[in-house]
Amino acid sequence: MLRILVTGGCGYIGSAAARLLAREGHAVTVVDDLSEGHRQAWDGELVVADLLDEDAVRKLAQRRFDGVIHFAARAYVGESVQQPLRYWRANLVPLIHLCAALEGVPVVLSSTCAVFGLPQAPALAEDHPQAPVNPYGATKAAAERLLADRAAAGQGAYAALRYFNAAGADADGRHGEDHRPETHLIPRAIAAALGRAPALTIYGADWDTPDGTCVRDFVHVEDLAAAHLRALERLARGGSSGCWNLGTGRGHSVREVLGEVERALGAPVPWNGGPRRPGDPPYLVAQPARARADLSWQARHDLPSIVASAVGWHRRHPNGYTP
Repeated sequence: MLRILVTGGCGYIGSAAARLLAREGHAVTVVDDLSEGHRQAWDGELVVADLLDEDAVRKLAQRRFDGVIHFAARAYVGESVQQPLRYWRANLVPLIHLCAALEGVPVVLSSTCAVFGLPQAPALAEDHPQAPVNPYGATKAAAERLLADRAAAGQGAYAALRYFNAAGADADGRHGEDHRPETHLIPRAIAAALGRAPALTIYGADWDTPDGTCVRDFVHVEDLAAAHLRALERLARGGSSGCWNLGTGRGHSVREVLGEVERALGAPVPWNGGPRRPGDPPYLVAQPARARADLSWQARHDLPSIVASAVGWHRRHPNGYTP
């Protein structure tokens, strides 16, 4: 049994990882300031604290942990462009506080494919050049570098897990995606089809892709949770540090996703065409071979099962976690 601190463990992916760790018999403490997360997403031990408060982090570290999984961060690309200082502070300072207070403790970092910027290959491997095009991606690349420098100094191993497009809901139907505002394609398409939101806007239908819309790699939230467990177990066994890309290795276009939502709901998804967004690549797909080799991990869910789980959650929880 490992004693694990999960930061941001009331958020979408963080709570899924915390629940899995608890089911596997580990002692899990979640710390969250509840500014973005939901208390209902995690029913275990919770410390409500702001990781920008260094004294609060030092107090938390007195409990002594065998590992940290760090999800707490701001993650809206558009907001990061408008408020870069907020993102640099929120996404770097808490990690510095954790590393200082928990010297030698392994850290698994929630990272992102946004560290790469515009893809130069059909599928992105871990050694793809990093050239982030927004502050969000830049802060995550800096967090990876911080952990690499810490590991090189012998102060603690790390694993940086770069997600592609997180999606889906838990199999038990009790937990799912509830962001305010919601920016992800699948929940927005579901809301539009159910008449709970305006028609969806598709940003560009003239890309050099099979149907003209952008292609993305959608990976189920439960698969992402499993990857964090595998990464933590690797570090606990003394395995080497590193970065891993997490995706299915298969891309789906926006129109494919809308078609799958329509099949699952039996209702059309209303949408309008819009201009391309600056910085949007036509393809963003993972090359997950290293995660399979090093972490014995691969995504189990395909697009139909991802969409079906999301539809089930949003049908049963029209207001998300709000009663």
